Amino acid sequence: MKKLTGPQKTVAQTVSLVVLMGGLAWASVPFYDWFCRVTGFGGTTGISTVAPDDVLEQTIKVRFDASLHSDMDWDFKPEVHEMEMRIGETGLAFYEAHNPTDRPIAGQASYNVTPYQAGYFFNKIDCFCFEEQVLQPGETVMMPVSFYVDPEIVTDRDAKYVHTITLSYTFYEIDLPEGFAALDAVTDTTLN
Repeated sequence: MKKLTGPQKTVAQTVSLVVLMGGLAWASVPFYDWFCRVTGFGGTTGISTVAPDDVLEQTIKVRFDASLHSDMDWDFKPEVHEMEMRIGETGLAFYEAHNPTDRPIAGQASYNVTPYQAGYFFNKIDCFCFEEQVLQPGETVMMPVSFYVDPEIVTDRDAKYVHTITLSYTFYEIDLPEGFAALDAVTDTTLN
């Protein structure tokens, strides 16, 4: 193997650095997502298949918030704005979404909880936010979210002082799934 000279060595090091930085940038999104899910950082909630067996007498308030990205044409709101429940108990809340336009719209919800130290203890069992939603023109749907607050919250150094948790959703418009997009294109050509 031929030894690299000064300028060649600099070019090789620069290319290596660019490749390394590109790899780190590519891996940062899934790593950050994993980190947030494991630690509850940034209000990221947990996901569970079943609620705990331990239900405490202590209660906690859960507030519900709904917002839309500026480009989203839906109406979106929680059915109730607040509920008080026992820690460890399974809660069920509904959000209403309405498409007032004359076209089908697909949406995906992002979510978080505040205060952030409660994110690790707030667990969703089932949620409309796990899947994209498609609403037809004029359609209104009630979308459920089932959840619980882990009883371990009462022993956590910081989270034990949390008495109210706010669950927030923001809906963003996304591309229609392939089958819906084809249906929408057929509808457009028949109307014109």
